[in-house]
Amino acid sequence: MSAEAHNEHAVDHHDDHHGDDHDHGTYKGYLIGFGLSVVLTAIPFWLVMAGVLAPQLTGLIITAFAVVQIVVHMIFFLHMNHKSEGGWNMLALIFTLVIVVIAVAGSVWVMYHLNTNMMPVHDMQGMG
Repeated sequence: MSAEAHNEHAVDHHDDHHGDDHDHGTYKGYLIGFGLSVVLTAIPFWLVMAGVLAPQLTGLIITAFAVVQIVVHMIFFLHMNHKSEGGWNMLALIFTLVIVVIAVAGSVWVMYHLNTNMMPVHDMQGMG
């Protein structure tokens, strides 16, 4: 196979990869994603700066906004959906989420139990 024929084959293959089944986004889509990102950042910022809610509730609301913002970024900027890459992107995302949940839940569980099972400070002072 000549170098020219090989290059034509590579170009054809490259063009096939970017077929109609891939969503590369539009200017309007990027603007919608940007607008949503700004709003999803501004609201939690206002909640913290204004101090209108209890700290625990504010933390939960900020976490919820963060999760929504992750979804917005995945859809509008990373172009992830159930059809992209034959579904492998979604499978990789689900696997990643499972690992992150296990790691975070395990870390919180360990830290909670370390805190409750620590030796009291007053016992340490009597030992010396």
